[in-house]
Amino acid sequence: MKIRSLLCAAILLASLPAAAAEETLDRIVAVANQQIVLASELEQEVQRFRAQFLRQGQQPPPRAQLRERVLERLVVQRLQLDRAERLGIQVDDATLDAAVRRIAAQNNLTLGQLRDTLAQRGQDFAAFREDLREQITVDRLQQAKIQQEVDVSPQEIDQAVEAAAAQDNQEYRVAHIRIGTPEGASPEALREAEARAEAIREQAVAEGRSFSTLAETFSDAATASDGGRMGWRMAGQLPSAFTETVEDLDPGEISDVVQASDGFHIIKLLDQRSAEARIVEETRARHILLKTGDGVEAADARQRLASLRERVQEGESLAYLARRYSDAPGAEADGGDLGWTEPGEVVPALQERLDQLAVGEISEPFRSERGWHIVRVEDRRERNVTEERRRERIAQQIRERKSQAALEQWLRELREEAYVDYRLEGS
Repeated sequence: MKIRSLLCAAILLASLPAAAAEETLDRIVAVANQQIVLASELEQEVQRFRAQFLRQGQQPPPRAQLRERVLERLVVQRLQLDRAERLGIQVDDATLDAAVRRIAAQNNLTLGQLRDTLAQRGQDFAAFREDLREQITVDRLQQAKIQQEVDVSPQEIDQAVEAAAAQDNQEYRVAHIRIGTPEGASPEALREAEARAEAIREQAVAEGRSFSTLAETFSDAATASDGGRMGWRMAGQLPSAFTETVEDLDPGEISDVVQASDGFHIIKLLDQRSAEARIVEETRARHILLKTGDGVEAADARQRLASLRERVQEGESLAYLARRYSDAPGAEADGGDLGWTEPGEVVPALQERLDQLAVGEISEPFRSERGWHIVRVEDRRERNVTEERRRERIAQQIRERKSQAALEQWLRELREEAYVDYRLEGS
């Protein structure tokens, strides 16, 4: 399930704003339950979104419009942090340190270079860490909530597979912007939401602003932080209001505003494809694993395996020797049989040897992350896994669709039940 990519380093660093040109008087601009939003935080987020548009050579939306939308997003984040605190969800320093290291590595930076990059953009490293801690906290809260709500039954998968076959297994890669409306919204509220959606569509189509940045800025959907992208979906795994619209779009085209039960949507078709047959080559192999440590040196393990390899070449049973000597789990029962595997299902060092060996050939001793091995390829075959992969993909799409819907519903309920006091001038 992909709620959002919290540790997408390229996005995180690319969107860091430079220091605001004007000092902001730090005051409270909103209260959300027990949490507050400061004017400085609001200004920093507004600057971040403006910087994204400017980097793309586009004029940002009006500042007042941005401030109003960004403040609402910050309020929803504070409400989630408040709920996480009540539930005891915390992110320890070790987890946070690992996340910071991943961000640095994904941007090809050392920790020192990351600090320097943040400083050049006017952001304090300690503040960056705390922002990241909050993001991870919210992600954990969302995952815990969604895991309780989402279940995919075999019957749902069967029905979806049948529907996909009837539609020639077409898949669509879609992004969208949702302007949400509450249940039982008044006609006036609906007209206002539709007008907002039309104005945003105008920015995307007539003014050429980035759809992904508009989605991140204005969308109420769970996919907003990922630029509105929903990934590849079979037609039947799109929201029902999307299906007919998407089928009429060409890749790159943006739809008219579409009304659904949860609000108004602007849909962009990014790409489409027809699922193709997939044939994989599987390998059946048998191995002996010797682990090092606890007094066993690497040189000793290698020498023992070299001796066992010679015995196999002289006619002894590899299965028998694996049962007697291998440290692999289950070796006493299965004689080191790895079963049928396809590329990527075993550790890289073992996969590399399997790819090099002919059927019946046994390797020299080699090392992997699990220890020292010898391995023999017993057989190879090709297998059509098209239907199997299609079921797996459809099951994942169903889970993602239901997860997004459940998350959006929960966020609406969280917002509607909360105490929120706006103190922004003009709000």
